[in-house]
Amino acid sequence: MNSPGRVIVVGGGLAGITAALDCAAAGHAVTLLESRGRLGGQAYSFERDGLVADNGQHVFLRCCTEYRAFVERIGARELVTLQDRLDITVIGRAGGRARRGRLNRTGLPSPLHLAGALVRYPFLSWRERLSAAVAMAALARVDVDDPANDARTFGAWLGAHGQSAGAVEAVWDLITRPTVNLGVSDASLAQAAYVFQEGLLSSASAGDLGHARVPLSQIHDVAAGAALRRAGVDVRVRAGVTAIEPGASGLGFRVRLGGTAPEALAADGVVLAVGPERMARLLPDDAGVAPESLRALGASPIVNVHLVYDRPVLDVEFAAGVGNPVQWVFDRTDSAGVEHGQYLVVTLSAAEEELAMSNEAVLERYQSALAALLPVGERGAQVLRSFVTRDHAATFRAAPGQRALRPAPVTALPGLALAGAHTDTGWPATMEGAVRSGQAAARVMVEWLDRAAPASDPSALPERAVA
Repeated sequence: MNSPGRVIVVGGGLAGITAALDCAAAGHAVTLLESRGRLGGQAYSFERDGLVADNGQHVFLRCCTEYRAFVERIGARELVTLQDRLDITVIGRAGGRARRGRLNRTGLPSPLHLAGALVRYPFLSWRERLSAAVAMAALARVDVDDPANDARTFGAWLGAHGQSAGAVEAVWDLITRPTVNLGVSDASLAQAAYVFQEGLLSSASAGDLGHARVPLSQIHDVAAGAALRRAGVDVRVRAGVTAIEPGASGLGFRVRLGGTAPEALAADGVVLAVGPERMARLLPDDAGVAPESLRALGASPIVNVHLVYDRPVLDVEFAAGVGNPVQWVFDRTDSAGVEHGQYLVVTLSAAEEELAMSNEAVLERYQSALAALLPVGERGAQVLRSFVTRDHAATFRAAPGQRALRPAPVTALPGLALAGAHTDTGWPATMEGAVRSGQAAARVMVEWLDRAAPASDPSALPERAVA
């Protein structure tokens, strides 16, 4: 490696944290700038009326190897848990009565590991179970890199493979909606197929499910921040970037910060690790990435309904709903430190309908929906506290044709790399995708800095200059 370069990472989400750690590990001097007062990006927690809540129920799978390695790297392994074997409780109605099913795996190799669960699954008829197994085998053969498959909806493909509306709700949408953040009728076939191939079919253990045992910010802010500082990264929060300006010679950058005392920082390289809308605003003109392409990625919302009951009503850590507005419900009692009663969170992906509703209407709908699934009434449970959180742009919209709009980590400007879950990792907008994007951007940056000794702009940019 040549002499250490000065790298600025813009954005303190998982992508930016990963890029900063990797660049620092390669021996470069790294500054991380985050506009908010915390790290963690879209995976964070907050306090409301003494209750520590996550902004959404972020889970990961055993196949999320890079996110799991990230958790280890920042010293947070004990703060997460991972199932020994995939086991999802599904609650709904079948045959006119309340039923409970399980989507769990055996120790058999893939794809036989799911055969027993499918045979016993109460929300499908025998014909639907057989048809679902045949469709699953066909889905394993879909080429996720074929643009024709990205241009087609998953729903159209399922229809062509004989999947009934009941099977779509009870199996396909149950998995697609929380992972892609779109229903099957809106999601790209290639993106949905990628999820099933990686998460259920690549190996028997790939889909084992993990989640945080503590509020997310303890992992992605506190533990990650400590790891960054141990690595020698200069972490600056509440440091909003207003512009990234290439040097006059095409080498080096000025990164301008706003605030009451605006300043400009000099860098040999910049990793831009922010969401697509902000990336479109900050990209220099000669980066070779069209801002309109980034904006065309769109957004898909997530709404969470937070309910604290005066007594337990859910006897598992999490469950999925079928034949009910509830998509997924999580017990966050222990992680939030609730000592009395039970704290449940209903997570609603692709929640355009709920986004348009008032908080009062959302709470009324989902209190009633939970009462239809769980023994709320028979136990005489009362809601002590309730509120709704909304993320209008939780993820990019993984609709048909969007793969072509996702930018690569490398740009036309030497020393400028892009990261974020919306960049072209192949993964949907997940924690795994964010970490992988940070790794890819860091590789681009380190390779570039190693090829060319860091050279400042001929105008001799100072280390820090007042704008």
